[in-house]
Amino acid sequence: MNTITCTQLPALFQAVSLIFNEKKIELCDMDAKVGDGDLGLTMSKGFSALPALLQANRQDDDVGKTLMKAALKMSSVVPSTMGTLMSSGIMEGGKTLKGAKEIDATGLSAYLTGFAVGIRNRGKCERGNRTILDAVGAAADKAAELLANNPAANLTDIINAAVLGADEGVEATKNMTPVFGKSAVFAAKAIGTPDQGAVAGRYMLIGMQNYICRYFP
Repeated sequence: MNTITCTQLPALFQAVSLIFNEKKIELCDMDAKVGDGDLGLTMSKGFSALPALLQANRQDDDVGKTLMKAALKMSSVVPSTMGTLMSSGIMEGGKTLKGAKEIDATGLSAYLTGFAVGIRNRGKCERGNRTILDAVGAAADKAAELLANNPAANLTDIINAAVLGADEGVEATKNMTPVFGKSAVFAAKAIGTPDQGAVAGRYMLIGMQNYICRYFP
């Protein structure tokens, strides 16, 4: 079946962990230019912990509840700003799947939309503020648009559309002025380069894509 079950959640996010381990130094270097320089460490640490947290906090094969519980635990592993944002995104995404035993194409699209809502609500940010929301929000929109135009779309179709949307969102941040955190202080240096948080959001989706395209081609 073209669905992700609760038992497969750890493997899905293990694929995300792998890409953040690979991109850790790149993200730290990007972040050091306009921030604290620890973005790669935060993403790697948080998503490296998540697979085990999903396994340990499995909630009766309920994918939504499992994601929510594991994300809550993840927030204490990486209590930084970005760690809190990512945990909030996963929790809100999980909320859209509460009661579901598996994630199909419709569920994946709903999760991505919920993830973006969680980021927006926790970060008190909007699209155009040059944040991770510009990538994950565009990803969620692209996935939802595909599903609306093609109700027979599968998991691979959805995640491919999401990554395409994230690509566009990251590119768009190059022309945005940062308004939050240390990035706002170094706004002049930021123009012309992509937002590091948006890049991290895109990598998260690519990690999911790597898993889904391998097991659900």
